[in-house]
Amino acid sequence: MAKTLAEKILSEKSQGDARSGDIVVAQVDLVFVQDTTGPLTIDEFRKLGFERLANPKKTFLFLDHAAPSPNHQLSSDHIKLRQFARQFGCRLYDVGDGVCHQVVAESLARPGDVIVGADSHTVTTGALGSLATGMGSSDVAVILGLGKTWFRVPETIRVVVSGDFKAGVSAKDLSLHLIGRLGADGATYKALEFGGDTVDRMSLSGRLTIANMAVEAGAKLGLLPSDEITRDYLASQGRAEHYRPLSPDAKASYEQRISIDAADLEPTVSRPHTVDNTAPARELKGIKIQQVFIGTCTSGRLEDLAVAADILRGKQHHRDTRLIVAPASRRVLLEAIAAGHIQTLAQAGAVILPPGCGPCLGLHQGVLGRGEACLSTANRNFKGRMGSPEAFIYLASPATAAATALTGEITDPREVL
Repeated sequence: MAKTLAEKILSEKSQGDARSGDIVVAQVDLVFVQDTTGPLTIDEFRKLGFERLANPKKTFLFLDHAAPSPNHQLSSDHIKLRQFARQFGCRLYDVGDGVCHQVVAESLARPGDVIVGADSHTVTTGALGSLATGMGSSDVAVILGLGKTWFRVPETIRVVVSGDFKAGVSAKDLSLHLIGRLGADGATYKALEFGGDTVDRMSLSGRLTIANMAVEAGAKLGLLPSDEITRDYLASQGRAEHYRPLSPDAKASYEQRISIDAADLEPTVSRPHTVDNTAPARELKGIKIQQVFIGTCTSGRLEDLAVAADILRGKQHHRDTRLIVAPASRRVLLEAIAAGHIQTLAQAGAVILPPGCGPCLGLHQGVLGRGEACLSTANRNFKGRMGSPEAFIYLASPATAAATALTGEITDPREVL
């Protein structure tokens, strides 16, 4: 019978005939933790009595959320992860290597892989046709020891996007529109499977953005096909041999189908304090912004920095608005330097942070004070996430962020293009 992407991959990895609603046990191809979830995972791993990793070469640790460490307690967590990596022979990506999800996409994920991370935005690499999802530290500890885990095969919502984006509109606006339409729990434990001619033409960078944001509608998975775009991306990362074509069957059964005309979309913003609280950027004009943050696993890639640099070239950010930029990985940083984007952004007055999560989770490097408002290219705007619980976080695309940095208030990027 015809299968969705989720059913196909879980059938292969469980060596069975996986259908939505089934419970399967599947082999895990890649498992990782980061520096806020990793210490607890290690504690659980030891508590369960495991003495070795099931697959050391498929286990990865990342120091990215608080990197460089802003205090001695977090520095101790970094020490703990480094020691674990040495003891058990797994790979550690250290401070400055970049956000785990970006590095996994660049260097590790393969189409058809089952990937589990102790971080909800592990869904990001669904953009390469891998079945990637986040789990809690206890579940991940079991995977470290056994190399497999159980899944309930999710029902799938098929999202078909057709047509061309207008100027100033991007994959981030598509994601925010969809989340506003579905609601924060509209896809709980579902797979969001994306297709249509817009997706067929979309860059891998854009695909990573929409896969990353799937969890903000409650989805277990954000899945896209592995096609020529995927092949070209893997080749650009020196991993052409990891390519395999992967797509859903034409007659697969879906719980729901959603159609979106890309030409109808416009620059979109999520207002505090939930991601589904969306509105067109033009309707929010006049809201003063004290900090603009461009970066994260959602929108910190080369393409994103290029968009911001094009808008800011030869200009200065507003004197009342801080502009912070954090490339998503060391590779992105080096490519952005080579392309001149970092120089352009720095000349516009941006503070350039090391590759990593930076201000996204409010630990350091851009913490918001009481009453401040930030417009961020990140994926979450929950109350208190970036610092003070009396601060306000708006989410938008890199184009909207750059336009806002120029004016000091939320601005539709079409006004400055």
